[in-house]
Amino acid sequence: SRRRHTRSSLVSWARRCVQETGYQRRVHGIRFKQMVDIEETDMFCFQCEQTQDGKGCNYIKGVCGKTSNVSALQDMLVEVIKKVCAYASLGRSVGVIDKVLDKWILEAVFSTITNVNFDEKRFDEYLRQAAFQLKTARDKYLSECEKKKIVPKAVKNGDWEYKPNLTTLIEEGKLHVLPKQDENWEVSSTKNLTLFGIKGAAAYLHHAHVLGFEDEKIHEDLQTILYKLTTKMTFEESIGLALKTGELSYRIMDLLDKANTQSYGVPTPTPVLMSPVKGKCILVSGHDLKDLEAVLKQTKDKGINIYTHGEMLPCNAYPKLKEFKHLVGHYGGPWQMQKTDFDKFPGAILMTTNCIIEPKKSYVDRIFTRAAVGYPGVRHLEKDDFKELIECALKQTGFKEDAPKREITIGFSHRAVIGMADVIINAVKKGAIKHFFLIGGCDGTETERSYFTDFAKAIPKDCVILTLGCGKFRINSLDLGVIDFEGAKIPRLLDCGQCNDAFGAVQIALALSKAFNIGVNELPLSLVISWFEQKAVAVLLSLLHLGVKNIVLGPRLPAFVNPKLLGILVEKFGLRPIGTVQEDMKFLLTKNDKPKQPTLLNPNLMNGLK
Repeated sequence: SRRRHTRSSLVSWARRCVQETGYQRRVHGIRFKQMVDIEETDMFCFQCEQTQDGKGCNYIKGVCGKTSNVSALQDMLVEVIKKVCAYASLGRSVGVIDKVLDKWILEAVFSTITNVNFDEKRFDEYLRQAAFQLKTARDKYLSECEKKKIVPKAVKNGDWEYKPNLTTLIEEGKLHVLPKQDENWEVSSTKNLTLFGIKGAAAYLHHAHVLGFEDEKIHEDLQTILYKLTTKMTFEESIGLALKTGELSYRIMDLLDKANTQSYGVPTPTPVLMSPVKGKCILVSGHDLKDLEAVLKQTKDKGINIYTHGEMLPCNAYPKLKEFKHLVGHYGGPWQMQKTDFDKFPGAILMTTNCIIEPKKSYVDRIFTRAAVGYPGVRHLEKDDFKELIECALKQTGFKEDAPKREITIGFSHRAVIGMADVIINAVKKGAIKHFFLIGGCDGTETERSYFTDFAKAIPKDCVILTLGCGKFRINSLDLGVIDFEGAKIPRLLDCGQCNDAFGAVQIALALSKAFNIGVNELPLSLVISWFEQKAVAVLLSLLHLGVKNIVLGPRLPAFVNPKLLGILVEKFGLRPIGTVQEDMKFLLTKNDKPKQPTLLNPNLMNGLK
């Protein structure tokens, strides 16, 4: 739809499309178009929510802008990483631990997430490194087995050699298009759910790793799961592996929470300037707190103002980052608005992690990438030296004057909210707060995502909204007011942080559950989640692992979920796609129509979670 086609080219395109059955199946009332065959295509990718027609991107370019060549290289890289993890896993079983390999696996997996890396040359280099890491892991394992007189286990199809020819690598990668797997589609679908969840989990672990926080058992489990994806399994076993990925993701988000708070302090409610001020400037986007800190340190006393963008907004609430007075506030909206935001921003731009999209000519010469992020023609910064970024900022005009002042309040971390326990519990007990809603997750471009704004506006005024991730930008400009309760003013909108702070939202739910002495699913709490990429899959699997039910997910269900898997998610967990605001509101407010009355109102039960 984005291009003009001749009839012949449209016919050619149609032949490349995913072949469907001539009917639509309904699973528990949910319409589902089942894919049953995949013809030879330039590419096939369906790992994110925006995938073409809700089925899969299978033309020259994906909706994200990823070319078929990059898609093939990513698929090839994932396959080799699985082989590396096979030997890394076996190596661990005989006492081989390679921290350099652990770090490489995280960045390599991270590079394949949606809107992280679009650069063929970078993937060529990742594949060259992959061949080296594969040989190293295999040799270390075999050497240790020989030393300990252990019979080594064989790894099926465990060999791979790097070909120093990009065209050859691309053609080989096209043999690994995700749906083309030698097993039934039901198991393949669940394996894809696990793979995409692991991608998101690896991204979160990478964030913790750069701050110096590691957990050997987490590395072991992550690599074991990637290894198991290469093995045959039943559908039931594949479901178990997906839930194991959820349990792992939860532990990783816990580790990242510790990494962020022990490095920069516990976020506290903080008013943040959302309008620019006069002066030279740098905009930091993505998710990486350490890169922001490094930029702040290297720009101190240089007359440059630093702004956060997208999911970096919560950084303004961390005490140690707030100490830098030239961290002046936040500029712009969610990731998908970057072409507008970056175009208007009169300074240098740093993209620390996803989501990067094709830069406009107006700012391509003043945007820089870091770590796993890459885009052809965009300068990439290695190590922690931001000299080029700073020099670029000083050459730009900067903001000529202060804009009219606008602020919002952020920083309602789980520790901050749990600190308000006595007020919140009494407010619930006396009926001042009737219900809690978590509205958040990933944002995207589809017009259907206006649902989340409309839903927030329709929520009764005796309810509190928690939000997190870039989905917050759908609602954080709304004036939702406060709940007056016995002299306390409880904000109706509590911004809990980045997407990984879903861990914090869970802690709030668990704390309330303990304080009221009822199960989490019995709480007057509803989750309305917007998803986009693989980190959201990791979060969803974490929630399913914890047994959280009746999640409303949108704007549409993942294309990689097949009818049998969907049936389990609906039957066991009550997962449902978004409908109309009115229908969903009625369902969520009445699912606990007669909730149990709190039998134990003891805020001290929350202390262990603070």
